[in-house]
Amino acid sequence: MRALVLLFFAAALGAQTRIETGEIDGAQFRIDIPQNWNHGLVMYCHGYSAEPSHFDEKPAKDVFSGFLATGYAVAQSGYSSGGWAVQDAVQNTEALRRYFVAKYGPVKFTFVTGHSMGGLLTMLVMERFPATYHGGLALCGPLTDMPSFLLDAFNVRVVFDFYFPGILPPPDNVPPDFRNSKQLVRHVADTLKQKPTEAEILRRYTRLHSLDDIAGDLTLFTELMGDLRRRTGGNPFDNRNVVYTIDGDSNALNRRIKRYAADPVAAAYLAAWYSPTGKLDAPMLAIHTTYDPIVPSNAPDTYATRAREAGNPGLFVQQYVEHDGHCAIKPEEIASGFSELLRWVETGSAPAFGLVPANSSSIR
Repeated sequence: MRALVLLFFAAALGAQTRIETGEIDGAQFRIDIPQNWNHGLVMYCHGYSAEPSHFDEKPAKDVFSGFLATGYAVAQSGYSSGGWAVQDAVQNTEALRRYFVAKYGPVKFTFVTGHSMGGLLTMLVMERFPATYHGGLALCGPLTDMPSFLLDAFNVRVVFDFYFPGILPPPDNVPPDFRNSKQLVRHVADTLKQKPTEAEILRRYTRLHSLDDIAGDLTLFTELMGDLRRRTGGNPFDNRNVVYTIDGDSNALNRRIKRYAADPVAAAYLAAWYSPTGKLDAPMLAIHTTYDPIVPSNAPDTYATRAREAGNPGLFVQQYVEHDGHCAIKPEEIASGFSELLRWVETGSAPAFGLVPANSSSIR
């Protein structure tokens, strides 16, 4: 019943919301302003997409209902490029925020949120624009060093190549026309099933729940590796000093697995976009599922250490929801998290660590 009520409310809210779409510096955008606008703004950053996002004027998606219902406007950029568009996304999001303020007037409170790569961007803009944002809500984001996070994905690729050679293009030289697709995921999953012993070794190495999850990760990250090579002009990953441990013959694997050297310029680019500093001037709440096949649930764990080392341990809290899947956070859980964040900003009292509260109402 609660889900039906939420969907009805979101549809009703859409009819009362002012929608603007347009383009700034080659990036399409959408702005939603509720009828009860409180002169607050939420900048939303979307996740990884092979192509830039485009917008129509259909009612706002359910994930935005908690922001709009609280009286906050939502502005989102589609970014001027697809792929690992972190650098472009930061510039596009800031350009859109400035446009919003210039057109609609001063904003009392500004927040940033986003899913997956957008969760990473939430962290990034909080650190890069400390005077702009009053708080951030990072959803299923890899709040950690991108060189380390993506090297883990690269390592899965080279272990896969050891047991299943020639199925996917070389991770350091992915062709420009390579595209992830459902058909390719199915092909890789079927290939894994043909060699169950080796597939089980890979599954245990990745600690993923299924071969379908492994196949989905392999094809997605292969596409991302190709995008990074085109952006940077080289391979940013170096596995020459990696010692691989598997539930099998680790010695044979380490003797024969292919080793790659990183291009220094490419590696530096990946570190710049992005390695967190932990320097926050405003609260950031992160929410993750307890099982996420793309961004492991423990990926944001190190951010608490970064924040503590930067001298502001009280500005980061991580909560979780008991769901399986990448970004499988329900709209009402996002709304609850946003209410917790608003209360934190208003009162200075941080929300509790742990499970996202089932019911949370904003005091704003």
